[in-house]
Amino acid sequence: MAIWLTLCGVTVLVAYLLGSFPTGYIAVKQLKGIDIREVGSGSTGATNVLRTLGKGPGAFVLMLDSLKGVLAIALVYWLFNFVTNQNIISPTVDVKLWQPWLSTLVGLAAILGHSKSIFLGFTGGKSVATSLGILLAMNWQVGLATAGVFAVVVAISRIVSLSSIAGAIAVPIFMLLLHQPLPYILFGIAGGLYVIFRHRSNIERLVAGTEPKIGQNLTTEPKQTA
Repeated sequence: MAIWLTLCGVTVLVAYLLGSFPTGYIAVKQLKGIDIREVGSGSTGATNVLRTLGKGPGAFVLMLDSLKGVLAIALVYWLFNFVTNQNIISPTVDVKLWQPWLSTLVGLAAILGHSKSIFLGFTGGKSVATSLGILLAMNWQVGLATAGVFAVVVAISRIVSLSSIAGAIAVPIFMLLLHQPLPYILFGIAGGLYVIFRHRSNIERLVAGTEPKIGQNLTTEPKQTA
């Protein structure tokens, strides 16, 4: 059991480090020579990259940030295959029972890593793209349904933050409707609340009517990204 718990702990840590990889920061630094945390919303995520560099780099960062989430859950499947094939843990350990719980912990670690990157002094993005990748890897139907909600809201409102918040609210609903295991439902609730929390400055601007639409820039640049 000690070996198994150690392996689980290492997997969660690796997922955090994977989520911490600063895709948006590196992209903007390499292409424009600036710190993306000092422009726009201060976020290192795809939306701020879109505002800073345009559609191509924004889409590229979106894809890579989503891939971080997919790879984080893939770590869990790799671990389970490894311990099963190598017979390195006690047969009394029901790895199938552990899988959804470990996937939930790994997913939350990757989300935290993206928004609180150890490589950027615990700053980062708002974890939307990474969360989408995690959802697609957990259950592709939930992931696609959430992406659908995002797409519909952004098509109507042209506001990315509002679409992200709507998607975050929809995740636990889809988890319930598609009869996902309890750990995945809890992930939907916890992850959704965290994404909404990360958008609190956006919510203030939405209420004030000053949140920019796609193609617009912020009229003021916030100094903090926490």
